[in-house]
Amino acid sequence: MEFSWIKTLIIASATMMSVSCMAQDLIARQAPIDRKLRSVDSLALQRQIRAEQSAYPALSLYPNWDNRYVTMRGAIIPRSYTFDLRGFVMPIPSRKITSPFGPRWGRMHKGLDIKCNIGDTIYAAFSGKIRVVNYEGGGYGKYIVIRHYNGLETVYGHLSKQLVSPNENVRAGEPIGLGGATGHVTGSHLHFETRFLGIAINPALMFNFPMQDVVADTYTFHSTGPNRYAGTEEAESNADVVRYIVVKHGETLARVARQYKISVDKLCELNRLTPSTQLRPGQILRCS
Repeated sequence: MEFSWIKTLIIASATMMSVSCMAQDLIARQAPIDRKLRSVDSLALQRQIRAEQSAYPALSLYPNWDNRYVTMRGAIIPRSYTFDLRGFVMPIPSRKITSPFGPRWGRMHKGLDIKCNIGDTIYAAFSGKIRVVNYEGGGYGKYIVIRHYNGLETVYGHLSKQLVSPNENVRAGEPIGLGGATGHVTGSHLHFETRFLGIAINPALMFNFPMQDVVADTYTFHSTGPNRYAGTEEAESNADVVRYIVVKHGETLARVARQYKISVDKLCELNRLTPSTQLRPGQILRCS
């Protein structure tokens, strides 16, 4: 009887050890399978994220995708945000700014007017997706809005022809329209805006049209409270914001340097000029 009990105990112990070994072996065999599944899930998730980002650029910033209006509602404005400006292509090779960003005729002019001829090719400034292709008789005329992967939106107004359609993906430097004089204008030019979550930012803070180059590889937007238009006096009072001026008739490098308390050499360095350069009315100068 005692032997039978011992035999049963031995068999039970062996069975438990066998089950334990089988379980450990099963776990060992399952581990690489789990890793593969996690890898597959991760790759699938990455593909899904890339697909969504391609479908809706800057998806994490913007609350919606609308094909009708330039402005938007419901966006949460961050206190600051840095844009990557690398890969920028000038929307037009013209260097002449006919009207700067800022107050004009009792209202805010929310972009730059750049001289062009009717029929001149207009290019996408960055890669992105066409959000709006529309017409506004009392303002932009024929215009295009592109949302870019870096978080900016660009607006191209007064076109004679639009070469793209809503929801179409475009690459930086790709033709999107032809220059014109449609809408509320006094002559042919490109009205060019840069916006972030609906807020107009002075393009001259990021792009130097006279030099056909970016000001720097990045630009940091700072929310300024009640005055939501970056580039105005309130925004420019922030030490981190680059300051530009539009040259007036009779101004010289020496006079501008005195006014903004920098040396002529520094002013020339910022604008790639020489001390003997004669300034032109309407020319844009970086002063800080």
